[in-house]
Amino acid sequence: MHSHETFGDVIAAQIRRHRARLGMNRHQLAEQCARLGRPDITYAVIVSIETGRSSGEGKQRRRLDVDDWFVLALALATPPLLLLLPLGSEATVPTVPAADSRDPYTVWQWMTGEATPTLDGPIDGRYVPDSRQIAGTGQTWAAAWATAAYPVSLYPELARRRETAHKARLRASLDPSAQTEYVDRLDELAQIVNDMTRASLTLPELSPELVEDLKRLELLDHPDQINPKGIE
Repeated sequence: MHSHETFGDVIAAQIRRHRARLGMNRHQLAEQCARLGRPDITYAVIVSIETGRSSGEGKQRRRLDVDDWFVLALALATPPLLLLLPLGSEATVPTVPAADSRDPYTVWQWMTGEATPTLDGPIDGRYVPDSRQIAGTGQTWAAAWATAAYPVSLYPELARRRETAHKARLRASLDPSAQTEYVDRLDELAQIVNDMTRASLTLPELSPELVEDLKRLELLDHPDQINPKGIE
């Protein structure tokens, strides 16, 4: 039987939990929301979110939209995804109404694109990726997910290689014998930059010095698409 708990239930419980962690009452949380530009998230709204009470009869929680979620998380000094997927404090979280709950870290990886959702099953105790074809494309759902999630692996790798190249450049500026290492690090940076331009992804800023050296060494497939920091 699938769980009837919703992500709204999870977030409401985590708002209460993190308020207690901070020693913050509801009035104080409302003040923090107002400081972030959301004075409409009032004490009464927070009561409704946390308890499910409404001004009318019965139990009805105020619906949270994405903007509410983000503001409340920042007001509580908590990474927004942890309000939704409380790692370490809950055994399971909901997924979709037609599927079973999963442990928070599994769903975390779905949310970040690090893993492909496995909603079908369990089959012999195992969940399996969705292999159905998407109408009109011939592509499986899992393959379409992988295509959409491709940037997830590229951006952190670009950040790592950019920092490594920057440090290698500093070493080379002090020690000419380190120049070869710098070129090697530039080549690694160029590989990920080229992957991102081929995928038509927006590149984060690169320092003018790195861009100049990448172009000078002709390491870029599309040098005209790369602009250094601060240059339009």
